[in-house]
Amino acid sequence: MRSNAGGLVPVSALTRFSEQGVAAELDRTEQRRAIEVEAAIAPGVPLAEAIAEVERLSDASLAEGIEPILQGEAQQLEQSSRELLLTYGFAILIVFLVLVAQFESLASPFVILASIPFALAAAIFALFLSGTSLNIYSQIGLVMLIGLMAKNGILMVEFADQRRDEGADVAAAIRDAATIRLRPIAMTLISTVAGAVPLVIATGAGAEARRAIGWVIFGGLGIAAVFTLFLVPALYVLIARLAKPRRADLARLERELAAEDAAGAAA
Repeated sequence: MRSNAGGLVPVSALTRFSEQGVAAELDRTEQRRAIEVEAAIAPGVPLAEAIAEVERLSDASLAEGIEPILQGEAQQLEQSSRELLLTYGFAILIVFLVLVAQFESLASPFVILASIPFALAAAIFALFLSGTSLNIYSQIGLVMLIGLMAKNGILMVEFADQRRDEGADVAAAIRDAATIRLRPIAMTLISTVAGAVPLVIATGAGAEARRAIGWVIFGGLGIAAVFTLFLVPALYVLIARLAKPRRADLARLERELAAEDAAGAAA
């Protein structure tokens, strides 16, 4: 072994070997022969990065037919990550169903939800810039970000739909919505981002958890504001043309009711 001074020291100078008789045992995990290996993570290294490094070394070193099985905290992190993906899916699905029920259309909710992946990417980019790991707390912040981004899109898309019901075309409707709704959207963005500042600068016990959520809101929502103001109008112009305004459905319903009334009067 190499000493602190750089010289080579024989192992026999540091340790003593002895042979002993021990009880024969054969460890098994998931009905497979297993050898347990325990390791401590260096201070400041996220558990997810340590797991990724172990898996990389395992792929490069282990023979065919041998694979690592995570246990302890690593196994819990892997399970929570899978469960959180289901949470993301349910969150987006619930938001989509609520929007479909409120807008009575598929086009407008799709426009709103199409900006959410860009907001999540912006939040992850903010975590990368701040040096914060993607842990359970930042993942909770990402779920919360889905609702915040949907709220900003609703302010613009709902106004555009109202303008279309009044007879405006798609381009004019979304242009008016982007212009008139800019102030309330900016106010909600600024107030939400400013409210996350205390979380970002938090210190003391539990500060790491608060900073993770704070950076998702502060950085992710701040960067995602660009997508709300530019991407949503572009998507609306492309997608809203595929759906008729609600005014057309109301006019068709009124014609059908009038025809029924006329038929009843004639009878």
